[in-house]
Amino acid sequence: MKYYNNIKSLLCGSLLLMAGVVSLTSCNEWLDKDPESIVAEDEAFKNFRNFQGYIEEIYSLIPNKENANYCSGWNMGDDAVHNPEGYAHIDHQVDLGNYRNWYTNSQCWLNGDRCSLWKSSWYSIRKCNMGIANIKSLIGTDEERDILLGQMYFFRAWWHFELICYFGGLPYIDEAFDSENIPELPRLSFQECADRCAEDFQKAYELLPLEWNETLPGMETSGKNDLRVNKFTALCYLGKCYLWAGSPLMKEFEKTKNDGVAQLLGASTNGKTYDYDLEYCQKAAEVFGKALEMVGRKQVPYALAEYKYANIYDHERDPNAETNYSDIFYTVNQSWMMPGTTEAIFRGAYPGVNVANWNNAKIFGPKVAGLVDHDNIIHHPTANLVDQYGLANGQPIYVVQDGKLVLNPVLETDQEYKKDWSQDQPYKNRDPRFYHDFIFDGFHYVLQTEGLSAAQKKLEYCPLYTGGAEREIAQGSSTGYFIQKLVPHQCNEGDRWYDYGYCLSTYIPYMRVADIYLMYAEAQGAVGGPKSKSSTTTISAVDAINKLRDRVSSDEHPMAHVQPNFLDTKEHFLDEVRRERAVELSFEGFRWCDLQRWLLLTEAPYTTKYSHEFERLQDDSWYKDHDPAEARVGNFHREELITRRLESKHYWFPLPDRDTYLYEGFKQNPGW
Repeated sequence: MKYYNNIKSLLCGSLLLMAGVVSLTSCNEWLDKDPESIVAEDEAFKNFRNFQGYIEEIYSLIPNKENANYCSGWNMGDDAVHNPEGYAHIDHQVDLGNYRNWYTNSQCWLNGDRCSLWKSSWYSIRKCNMGIANIKSLIGTDEERDILLGQMYFFRAWWHFELICYFGGLPYIDEAFDSENIPELPRLSFQECADRCAEDFQKAYELLPLEWNETLPGMETSGKNDLRVNKFTALCYLGKCYLWAGSPLMKEFEKTKNDGVAQLLGASTNGKTYDYDLEYCQKAAEVFGKALEMVGRKQVPYALAEYKYANIYDHERDPNAETNYSDIFYTVNQSWMMPGTTEAIFRGAYPGVNVANWNNAKIFGPKVAGLVDHDNIIHHPTANLVDQYGLANGQPIYVVQDGKLVLNPVLETDQEYKKDWSQDQPYKNRDPRFYHDFIFDGFHYVLQTEGLSAAQKKLEYCPLYTGGAEREIAQGSSTGYFIQKLVPHQCNEGDRWYDYGYCLSTYIPYMRVADIYLMYAEAQGAVGGPKSKSSTTTISAVDAINKLRDRVSSDEHPMAHVQPNFLDTKEHFLDEVRRERAVELSFEGFRWCDLQRWLLLTEAPYTTKYSHEFERLQDDSWYKDHDPAEARVGNFHREELITRRLESKHYWFPLPDRDTYLYEGFKQNPGW
């Protein structure tokens, strides 16, 4: 496949037209192409089958963040670190302020060797524009025409929107220009570009079916349409587009724009993190409210996955659960089923058989004594992320005051809450998602130890205390934690869940139902406060957050609603919405964009990544018969790992210099 790497290629590059000579009997088949599928333009667009095949390639170009290359980095906020062998990855380069690394780093999903955002965007946008221009060539029904146009409008908007989230406003390309008519299009502001995206998402919403299987074209591939975009997908992205446009960073850039390019350099972001554009937020809340009503009334096949476990540490599903939270991110022993279950609203193409084995399944656990196979690269969570997971009583453990992270005052003054927290038992009484997502000191990491070496057997219960065997920086964790949200801890040399026979499949969805609740709560909370509702739904902003907490609550691991001390002001409520977002969407690649749009990326304490240090007080054998959450520790405290020296220019990634030299109107981002 030929990619188009710069703006000139986007505007006038030639394109091989792909016909749809595919049966659509499986995900792999609909997205595979062979030389015989390259045909003349009059063939590609002449009927629905061929035209749909032309569009299918766009689905295949959506980047798989976890497998953009062998060890991709997609968590660029304050939530993750690599060990030293992974310092070449984009998350560490962002820590250093080296944003230019994105367009030379083959491991970065923004511009990786496999499908990447930058390369795929320009190519796909051009395909959409060519398809829209040639829709008149279609010999088919109005229903077929609407379905084809709906997909192309959706993808034209989606690729533009993903680009502007990282690079700021760009020209909105709505024509496939030829080489003799190359316009010099100026950059739009983020909000101007978002408005154009919204127009296309709205068109897609009006044209696409809600259920493909109930359309005549979709009936031919009935049961195989799960990955195709639909009316609900377009509606949810319309809401996201409005919320992002209304976020503090985008409002500030709109106020300070100069000839289409924002000039934020030198401006202080202090105090502006709650300054939303309420007009955009109102639009977002109305759209999300409509989407949540559709979910609540079961008008769509999407719903929150159940959070029911017989053993939360091993992700052992409760036999009475119909769906499974872990299945959102990975499936095992399910014949390579693509993750997502009922919750994923938008995903790319099926990742394929055994893709996770090379090497996503092997980058989350300890490499000490070769306990996890392959090289020594480890992608693990910071203590910052761990601290976002509060207590089961609904209180955060830490809050931000005057740019510093301090112990939540109510845990010191209120007896009702004080009894649930002690630094001597930091893992007790935590948000239930803590036990699902993290591997902490004493965690039973290897379940099958037969055949392991003596050195490996000593690591059966994770020694993650300060000075423990798995705190070795090169092959262990510098923070005191590993994460198993996306890949189960059984991916090790004892349990070997990354072997072919376990059919492990991994994929992070771009959008899921929980995110709709979170975005609604943020948009409506910014407009009217925690107890307000949009006109399109019966649930309030705080109801949306409580819905997510109810999902994870059980008799064994209860989870309380948002507490009264976060319901008194918009600002306090938004703090709790943001914390809920950090927890629910942890390690899914959203944190950098969230800190960016909230104008917190350059602000303390979000610029410092730290570890948890402590002494183990129990004998090692204690953990064999006890829940590690009950363990007592000594001298529990935080230590700084790295402080990011970020400036205002780091709110956007720089454009490749070669593109900014094409014409005067296509300006580089400020400061670069």
